Amino acid sequence: MDYTIQIAGEAGQGLQTTGASLVRIFCRLGYHVFSHQDYMSRVRGGHNFYRIRVSDKPLSASRQSIHILVALDRDSIDIHRDEVHQHGVILYDPGDAAEQPAGAMFLPTPFARLAEEKGGRKIMANSVAVGAVLGLFDLGVETAETVVRESLESKSDEVIDSNLRALRAGRHHVREHCTILDNFRADPPGSEKLMLINGTQAIGFGAVTAGCRFYSAYPMTPSTGVMVYLAGKSEEHNIIVEQAEDEISAINMALGASYAGVRAMTGTSGGGFALMTEGLSLAGMTETPIVICEMQRPGPATGFPTRTEQSDLMFVIYGGHGEFPRVVLTPGTPEQAFLAVNKAFDLAEKYQIPAFVQGDQYLADCEWTCAGFDFGKLSYRDYRLRGQALRELTEYRRYAFTENGISPLAVPGESEHLVVVDSDEHDEDGHIVEDGPTRIRMVEKRLHKKLERLRGEISPPELYGAPRPETVLVGYGSTYGVMRETVDLLAATRSVAMLHFSEVYPFPRPDAFDYLGLLRGARHTLCVELNATGQFARLLRAETGFVCSGRVNRYDGRPFTTDELAAEVRARLEAE
Repeated sequence: MDYTIQIAGEAGQGLQTTGASLVRIFCRLGYHVFSHQDYMSRVRGGHNFYRIRVSDKPLSASRQSIHILVALDRDSIDIHRDEVHQHGVILYDPGDAAEQPAGAMFLPTPFARLAEEKGGRKIMANSVAVGAVLGLFDLGVETAETVVRESLESKSDEVIDSNLRALRAGRHHVREHCTILDNFRADPPGSEKLMLINGTQAIGFGAVTAGCRFYSAYPMTPSTGVMVYLAGKSEEHNIIVEQAEDEISAINMALGASYAGVRAMTGTSGGGFALMTEGLSLAGMTETPIVICEMQRPGPATGFPTRTEQSDLMFVIYGGHGEFPRVVLTPGTPEQAFLAVNKAFDLAEKYQIPAFVQGDQYLADCEWTCAGFDFGKLSYRDYRLRGQALRELTEYRRYAFTENGISPLAVPGESEHLVVVDSDEHDEDGHIVEDGPTRIRMVEKRLHKKLERLRGEISPPELYGAPRPETVLVGYGSTYGVMRETVDLLAATRSVAMLHFSEVYPFPRPDAFDYLGLLRGARHTLCVELNATGQFARLLRAETGFVCSGRVNRYDGRPFTTDELAAEVRARLEAE
């Protein structure tokens, strides 16, 4: 069982409500779900769609071929009909079409009329659409009714009951009028309870479990979901969430909170991070721990506000003035994102550096089902000097020269010791200096000594597929799922594997896993990226000297789908 359902129409027609309801219903029934959205940066109008893939097996990417298209306007039929599977169906409202499309795949479904007749209001057409999809699979409405009641719990009983009647009407209509019901068979779901989560929720969840106590940000798609999640958990977990007036304020607020002694985090996208770079360098000079969530979207400038891209990699690695260490983690799944935030906080606090968790719009908005996260991989240690341990020190020097480059980090106000930082170059006590020898020792301390030890903290890339492959798909971040499923599609006829990097800076050493030997032994190495210039391929070459034999780049603001990537890889291999 593996079906793709797509709800398409204009913003304001209830696409998100319909899609989100179906995702929750299938998850509650025990099916695996993967969903992603494509929407314009406008409140109403434009063409948007919500794509849902449903299976009895785990999923990690979208597919281009559609089995069920719910077209909420006529344009959606014209735009997507060529993507519909030969045994698929298009549900459309005949009231929206001047000319009625002909063919077995078209099923007239009067969403608006049924909503008015059974629910009393045209706005309930999305409930009709949900029922219609359930009807195609001959699924009952009990679980759907529970989901509807939960989503409308703030509404009156009359509104809830009206939506339930509309849902049942949509299911009944399809069961009565669809002539190709045999094309849609829902296999029995598994008995395992599944968690449904998207990327920003996973990042927010990771921050909660890592002990984050302060989050400041200015809302910017696609990072805003992290702030929304943490704001919803702030009272329960004693987290201060502050909406700053701009990104300059956001990073400086977080630095102030970190200086005061709590774990602090900020989040933004590329345009906002451009404003944060001065604050980033301040963190580097003052050696103040901070976690920064940078969620990418296409640029330059405002670019495509609601689309996806991986074009900020070099910006995050090299952003800021001056030289100082940092960590850049690039998760590709919600669980990787959850664990990455935990590791980012640990490394930021341990080494007193900025640590980045970098994602993109695709990772942020995609929803996955999974059995749960491995909490055994979490770690928490307070690296700061506090309380009695601080008071018992006979001398405190904030920037003391040490063997490993890590100086004592005290919490101000908890002792008689002076806790001071300075953004100018400084001595061990934190006071401004001008002499060259002290400058040299400080750069060695906060840069070279820390960076060398940080390299040992970075995990190697994940290999999936053939142990000694002829073809290797190389990538990082959100390309994880589509590369993995492409390997599965090609594995029947080719020796192929995926090499995925979820931690990219400092670049992982090959001693724990000789990934360079694997790459050099492959005949084809294709670097898969959502950018125009092959930023990760260039980083791989700069850090290791290895040059991929080919690049697969997409930069139209849309993610790869499994069928598209598999076709591209096949074409590349057959051409050689």
